[in-house]
Amino acid sequence: MDGILAVDKPSGITSHDVVDHVRRVAGMRRVGHTGTLDPRATGLLLLCLGQATRLSEFFTGLDKAYEGRMRMGVVSASYDMEGPILEERPVPEALTLEDIQRACEPFHGEIQQVPPMMSAVKRGGTPLYKMARKGIEVEREPRTVRVDVFRVTAWEPPYAYIAVRCSSGTYVRALCHEVGQSLGCGAA
Repeated sequence: MDGILAVDKPSGITSHDVVDHVRRVAGMRRVGHTGTLDPRATGLLLLCLGQATRLSEFFTGLDKAYEGRMRMGVVSASYDMEGPILEERPVPEALTLEDIQRACEPFHGEIQQVPPMMSAVKRGGTPLYKMARKGIEVEREPRTVRVDVFRVTAWEPPYAYIAVRCSSGTYVRALCHEVGQSLGCGAA
């Protein structure tokens, strides 16, 4: 069997878990995904099967679109709610949707983004997340990414709901972290 399979990945499993499941069900070894979704993320995961795995590089670099929420008032080691919470900060009562949107504005266009330690980016052949799990933090080189849309769609304290359209390789959780830092209350 050759082709592309669109999977609606549920929360709580990794992209690799989906690949393993399809390999077992389809009885195939040549199955791969075209981009990783975080375990808590839900959404479209494209799988290439059989000869179609040769096409995966064409899909991997495509732009991505995300909708989600950022939790204001927390700083997390992984920049999301999965990792240990390092700090809880008060969210200013006067904080508005417009304030949060203004904090998002500098993150439009081509930007330099430092990948989080909890990422699959490799340093010396070792994924950063493996170092992070051992308590090792290393200097990370910023990478050029592009953010076309970073919009706050709703504000229901302590959650800001967001829509992002960006280039492949952009860490939305790093964008949220930076917005939280700029507002002084943290966000994950």
